Amino acid sequence: MAQLKLYVGNKNYSSWSLRPWLAMKAAGIDFEDEVIPFDFAGGNPAIKAVSEVGRVPLLVHGDFRLWESLAIIDYVAELFPDKRVWPDDMRDRALARAYSLEMATGFRALRNACPMNLRRPRKALPVGDDVRADVARIERIWSDALGRSGGPFLFGEFSAADAMYAPVVNRFDAYMLTEKPQSRAYMQSVADHPAFQEWAAGAAVETWIVAEDEA
Repeated sequence: MAQLKLYVGNKNYSSWSLRPWLAMKAAGIDFEDEVIPFDFAGGNPAIKAVSEVGRVPLLVHGDFRLWESLAIIDYVAELFPDKRVWPDDMRDRALARAYSLEMATGFRALRNACPMNLRRPRKALPVGDDVRADVARIERIWSDALGRSGGPFLFGEFSAADAMYAPVVNRFDAYMLTEKPQSRAYMQSVADHPAFQEWAAGAAVETWIVAEDEA
C-alpha cells in the first residue's frame, strides 16, 4: 500500500489540520506529515504545488489527493476498517457523524471570535451572545454523548468525533469559556491524550506568528 502523507498548516493555529491528523494518529494509522505554514497574507502559495484547491489539510495517497477534514477522516476509516476511526455501534457512529458535521458547518461565531491558538496563555475574552449560544450547544452535545457513553470520550473510546471537537477543547480552555465540571473533565481527557500531546508539542516549537489569530 502506498504511503499516506498529510499536509497540514501551522500546528499552533490550524484547527482543520488538527482534526484528521489527530483522528489518524489516535487510531494508530501510519502516515507522514508535512507542515506548510500559512504565515503569508492570503495564505502560502507553496500549497499550490501539491493542491489545486490551495488549502490544508491535504491527504496524498499514491496519485490520489483529497482535501477537507471530514472527507479525509472518512477515507482513512474505509482504508483501515480495523482501526475503528468511528464508533463501532451503528447508532453511535451515526451520531458521531452528525455531531462532526454540525462542527464542520456550524459554530462560526465561536470560530471567528476565538481562533485556535495552542500557545495562548489562559485569559478570558469578552464574547457576545452568539458565541455563548455556540458554547451552550457544544456543551449540550458533549453532555448528551458523555451521558450515553459514560466517557471519558464522547463515545467511550477516542474516535473521530473527539478529533473534530479537539480544537474547541483548546478554545474553551484558552479563552476560559466554561467551568462546568463535566466539560472540564472531558477537555482534560482530550488534552491528556498522547496524540493531542504530540501535536501540541509540535505547536510549542513553531516560531510563526499569525496576527489575525492572536485574539
